[in-house]
Amino acid sequence: MVGGGIVGAACARQLEREGFHCVIVERDVMGSGATAAGMGHVVVMDDSEAQFALTRRSRDLWDAMELPDEVEFERCGTLWVAADEEELEAVRGKLAYYRERGVEAELLDARRLYEAERGLRAGMAGGFLVPGDSVIYAPCAAAWLGRGIERKKAEVLTLGDGWVELRGGERLEGDIVLCATGAWAAKLTPGLEVKPRKGHLAITDRYPGAIRHQLIELGYLKSAHGDSTESVAFNVQPRRTGQLLIGSSRQYGVEDGGVERHILERMLRRAVEYLPGLAAMQLIRVWAGFRAATPDKLPIIGLARNCSRTWLATGHEGLGITTCLGTAELLADLVMGRGTALRAADYAPGRFA
Repeated sequence: MVGGGIVGAACARQLEREGFHCVIVERDVMGSGATAAGMGHVVVMDDSEAQFALTRRSRDLWDAMELPDEVEFERCGTLWVAADEEELEAVRGKLAYYRERGVEAELLDARRLYEAERGLRAGMAGGFLVPGDSVIYAPCAAAWLGRGIERKKAEVLTLGDGWVELRGGERLEGDIVLCATGAWAAKLTPGLEVKPRKGHLAITDRYPGAIRHQLIELGYLKSAHGDSTESVAFNVQPRRTGQLLIGSSRQYGVEDGGVERHILERMLRRAVEYLPGLAAMQLIRVWAGFRAATPDKLPIIGLARNCSRTWLATGHEGLGITTCLGTAELLADLVMGRGTALRAADYAPGRFA
């Protein structure tokens, strides 16, 4: 298993349950890449039927797990905030879509919005609440999913059908090789339709009770899933510690993983526009990382092209934390040659050919 993020760890755990002996090859700490660059949101999303199916199945799998305290699982719900009547009207179709598919959701008017979150800026039109969504602490979740699985700290230089070559010349072979290296998967499998998308995050000191829900502006759907080279959106998450995790930003075409002041300032200004109380809060850490994006906003799960033993699980962008369990289930079903709960062709590597 090349890559020790939350997707690689979940896949290793699932395949071990199928009777395989897995080795996770990771050059750094488990969960230190894209996993640490995500917000830890377990959310149902509906950009497409395939995205809805994978996120909904994955959320159900998270809900069914008995998670240890260190994962910090909290079912706080997602509250999508409508800044004006136009945004609120546009989300009515979203409400019907969720309800028709058995996912609990509510449309809130302005009064109910402010009853739910009193710290929001005055003048908001309402919101869209999905109470079954959750948050987790993703790095600890990745470490927990990978617990008990053999690990090898090394950098993979070359990947072939059923083998990898490590820096230093060592070669490892297996019945299965899984590439779950996120944004860097295309370096090991040239031609793969995955590219890195940079994101910034910031976290505050402890302010218990400041917010109750994962808060996201409805404009996030355009900024997060559009093709602009730079975008920011209001996205603030409560942590069990009382801290607030602040996002989100997205950039294409950037290779430097360092914090960029102009993007960070734009992101924080946007957050304060929606949640004015943030301006008085102390930030204790800011960081950036890369997520793996694909042209159709869906992950790549399945056999690599022209391979019989090398598989791919990448391209999850900002939803890898949500969808790692659904990805692992689908991958295991494909490896074992049995029926799948999801339509495998929607996520297959060959769909871009």
